[in-house]
Amino acid sequence: NNHGVVPGQKAYHGVATVSRLRLRELGRHDWQDNGEARHVGVEVIGPGLIVENVYIPAGGDVPDRAANPKFAQNLDFIGRMTRWADQLDRPTLIVGDFNVAPLDCDVYDHKALLKVVSHTPIECETLGRFPDSHGWVDLGREFIPAPERNYSWWSYRSYCRQKDQGRRLDHMWASPELASQATGHRFVEETRRWERPSDHV
Repeated sequence: NNHGVVPGQKAYHGVATVSRLRLRELGRHDWQDNGEARHVGVEVIGPGLIVENVYIPAGGDVPDRAANPKFAQNLDFIGRMTRWADQLDRPTLIVGDFNVAPLDCDVYDHKALLKVVSHTPIECETLGRFPDSHGWVDLGREFIPAPERNYSWWSYRSYCRQKDQGRRLDHMWASPELASQATGHRFVEETRRWERPSDHV
């Protein structure tokens, strides 16, 4: 039996957490203050594990807070999430589409993407402050250490997949006590080749 919590929403927003173990919903944060379904927290019954599932807004096309409200939303969301994490006191995983590729090796071409939203210096710096809020450990880079290739997203433009022009936008970060118990982490890349796939894996 699978168990799930799905704060769905029409259009482009919504998150879902599915587990083979029973779940109890803990809450939903509206870190944008606009009603979009971009977070759900659950407790996995038994281990007492907390899983916070987030969908950070994409930053649009122009990396300028003043000219592009979407870019500002992305940065503000991460800032509010960071302040929230300061208060956490239980073993927690935070997972989801962060819409930021923070490390130089998290994109196919670091220099070419420095001015492209998802890999600009201000986004990387903003997300870079998040680990300090709870001692988070980036499991994606614990098990596939930098600078090894480790992508989770390819544009729907056909050549991006063919040329492997990917970015690591999806993340799973663990609080320290959980990170020490982790045994693996991987992206299931073959799903990107399914019929009508998501652009994320």
